[in-house]
Amino acid sequence: KQYLIPYFIAAHPGTSDEDMMNLAVWLKRNGFRADQVQTFYPSPMATATAMYHSGRNPLKGISRDESRGEKVDIVRGERRRRLHKAFLRYHDANNWPLLREALKAMGRADLIGNGKHHLIPTYQPVTDGSYESARRKNSTGARTPAPSAAPRRGKLLTQHTGLPPR
Repeated sequence: KQYLIPYFIAAHPGTSDEDMMNLAVWLKRNGFRADQVQTFYPSPMATATAMYHSGRNPLKGISRDESRGEKVDIVRGERRRRLHKAFLRYHDANNWPLLREALKAMGRADLIGNGKHHLIPTYQPVTDGSYESARRKNSTGARTPAPSAAPRRGKLLTQHTGLPPR
């Protein structure tokens, strides 16, 4: 069997808060729960990195004249970056307070409620709210390696044979 495992990048240059909200609504409507989400990090030789540093879309042409060229929304600041990641992980109860606040500020309080058509519920769970992916929830506990015996005299130790990692 093969499974579709979506991998999303949050806070990508050119995405707005509204774009992320719409994506979260689409994900919920289509039954996706993104477990693999990474916040955008600029890397060398990438078009997205050029967008991040310049605030412009290099695919639309750039000139020295500031009035020309397509400006793109750049997600800077920890709060906005966390918000974009929270939208993709709408199912994680730890993100609900941030999402409630943002949805109200965006004028989309209609997405807060306890129905199927709502993005997040109105209540916060009594538990710690930590989310476990289906893979981890259904698997047996994390296996801990058996403690190794004390090294014999003259035995060379490496990280693979008992030396603790640095």
